[in-house]
Amino acid sequence: MKVVLFCGGLGTRIRDYSESIPKPMIPVGQQPIMWHIMNYYAEHGHNDFVLCLGHKANIIKDFFVNHRSQMYSDCVVHGDKVEIIGAKNSASDWRVSMIDTGVWRNIGGRLWAVRDHVKNEPIFLANYSDGLTDVNLDDMIEKFKASGAVACFLAVHPPVAYHLANLDPNGRVREFITSDHSEVWINGGYFIMTPKIFDYMNDGEELVVEPFQRLIAENKLMAYRYNGFWRSMDTLRDRQVLEDMVERGEMPWRLNADAVVKPRS
Repeated sequence: MKVVLFCGGLGTRIRDYSESIPKPMIPVGQQPIMWHIMNYYAEHGHNDFVLCLGHKANIIKDFFVNHRSQMYSDCVVHGDKVEIIGAKNSASDWRVSMIDTGVWRNIGGRLWAVRDHVKNEPIFLANYSDGLTDVNLDDMIEKFKASGAVACFLAVHPPVAYHLANLDPNGRVREFITSDHSEVWINGGYFIMTPKIFDYMNDGEELVVEPFQRLIAENKLMAYRYNGFWRSMDTLRDRQVLEDMVERGEMPWRLNADAVVKPRS
């Protein structure tokens, strides 16, 4: 299946980094977070990517045009020859289409701009470029196929626990409950769609607003609830959480254990 990645936003909530590089290129460990997301899909057998570029598109293009396998593998340099050793370079068989969809487009506008790239796909995948998970993608796809829905998204609990107050009409507190033990679910990305989604869209509309409301009205939107690992990188604190996990060698989003980077000594 083709994978559409939205990687053209300004990344305003993580401004210290995104002033110099686009948010998808912010490193988590040795690789950009977008590389981790693409590797997750590739490990599930989906390696045909459509990147919706915008902010600092040239930096993302340069990364893939000048990509070298030795960047992520053990290697031996002998004169002008480089011998790659260890794990196979997972990116060697990726197909990456980089489409400039403009700086100011929203997510729905970016998807609309690349609709011709997925119009002949029975099903395609789509995602933001700043969130990691270990959800069983194969199971998610199978349940989507059986649902008859037009679109599906990963529903997760907020990664930061909030204390939610249940109040009566007079302001008395009935109970407090943490958000991770509540029925509060948020959109975690990891979308699955059919090309019929474009019948519910107009250019310029935000994907999860007007188009999703139309799908809801026809009972064509599915949520895949997941209580396992999911983390987005919205702020510098979020990045530090992911960086600390890499330092400890804990990367649940990596399915291939042989390719997991060992913690630094």
